[in-house]
Amino acid sequence: MNLRNILTGCALAIIAMAAPAEEIIILHTNDTHSALDPDDKNLGGVLRRKVLIDSIRQEKPGRVLLVDCGDAVQGTLYYTLYKGEVERKMMNALGYDIAILGNHEFDNGLEVLANELSQLDADLITTNYDLSETPLDSLFTPYTIKTIGDCKIGFLAINLDPKGMIADSNAGKVKYTDGIKAANAMAWYLRNVEHTDKVIALTHVGYDTQNPPTPSDIELASSTEGIDIIIGGHSHTAVNPSKSRPAWKVPNAAGDTVLVAQAGSRGHYLGEITVDKDSPRAGYRLISVDKRLDNRIDSETAAILYPYRQGVDSLKTMKIGRLAQEFTVGSQLLLNWVADAMRDMGSRLTDRTVDVAIVNKGGIRRGLPAGHITKEMIMTMLPFDNKLVVMQLTGRDLMASIDVMKGRGGDGISGGVDISSIDPDKTYTVVTIDYLAQGGDYMKPLTRGKIMTRSEKRLDETMIDYIEGQHNRKITYRDDRPRM
Repeated sequence: MNLRNILTGCALAIIAMAAPAEEIIILHTNDTHSALDPDDKNLGGVLRRKVLIDSIRQEKPGRVLLVDCGDAVQGTLYYTLYKGEVERKMMNALGYDIAILGNHEFDNGLEVLANELSQLDADLITTNYDLSETPLDSLFTPYTIKTIGDCKIGFLAINLDPKGMIADSNAGKVKYTDGIKAANAMAWYLRNVEHTDKVIALTHVGYDTQNPPTPSDIELASSTEGIDIIIGGHSHTAVNPSKSRPAWKVPNAAGDTVLVAQAGSRGHYLGEITVDKDSPRAGYRLISVDKRLDNRIDSETAAILYPYRQGVDSLKTMKIGRLAQEFTVGSQLLLNWVADAMRDMGSRLTDRTVDVAIVNKGGIRRGLPAGHITKEMIMTMLPFDNKLVVMQLTGRDLMASIDVMKGRGGDGISGGVDISSIDPDKTYTVVTIDYLAQGGDYMKPLTRGKIMTRSEKRLDETMIDYIEGQHNRKITYRDDRPRM
């Protein structure tokens, strides 16, 4: 070899050593809940999200993956009116590569879900659900592998235990396997059989321990080996690395660091994770989806959404009442007002005196502003296919139900009974929703009650009737009850 060749070889070696690593970008969403338009605070919006995704793809052509961690549906009129059709079209327009199930994907049953998902272009995966006896079986695989450049990335998916969260009639014959065991086994397989460079777990189990009995993302990270990144959903947690809490780096069972990410809910954020095949480190940030992106809205995607938006907007103009004060989403004021209204509405279904009404905060998906209330607001606030039930329940089971509610920070409870002096041996007349009466949201004590009657209409329809019955009198509500 002559001197020139030696020098040339050395120069190329130096350039190769100095060349920057080829970064791979994982963009992620979770719990967008049919929030295709910006919310009352002008945050989110699927068209804005597309602007962000497209801009990142343009910066890193061929090196971007887009994943969703479940509950892409349920929560606005887009789902109430169109049963998932528009959400799937939007996900295809945005170019999702991988998607997993949330619990709300099941809300209209397995047949409807299978029809929705058969039209989705993304890879569908679940590692710890056995779907062999369901219409979903042919649509899902236990893992998927994506190769970008010379980096091979294996994806697995861990879902929550349907029992206590998804109505039995909607979950059908879905069989659950322990999430930690399934993740460990699949991570080993991806590492040692498929020889992937990275393993990423997509989950819909919740960030922390407030989602029993399914292992949380933190428990999953600390109890497994071989997983580099966990991207989660279900708890609506904005895991933001620019803040000290919640933690986004967690040691695993072998002492290695796992990045744990989650992008809040309702599309307010787009998560961005930067990985490099040759480095155990990964970068992570949450990007706000807001009005700064409006001047670049994609016209083709907007055209797909437009006809569906017309149907939604028509209900936004239908005023049904007036509210004297604002009820913020998640506030005890809103929860107890809904519970008090349910008690009044339930009293019209029976000749018995109703003692108390209870409702879970997860069933109330938005707040109400002061001023005019529209039909769209109520349908969005109470979007689920729930109906009122009046039941007989022992004081012992009523107290046990309230303990479940206290354990997650309190739900909605009406006036009518002092919860500190419930007689365990007395029988109470209770109003709730059928989902809770069947043990949904882990309210197993309610399954021991006896249902006496139920409403024919959905809860949102009953609430609309109730508000219209105020004959446009301004609704004023005062609640001095302490939190549970």
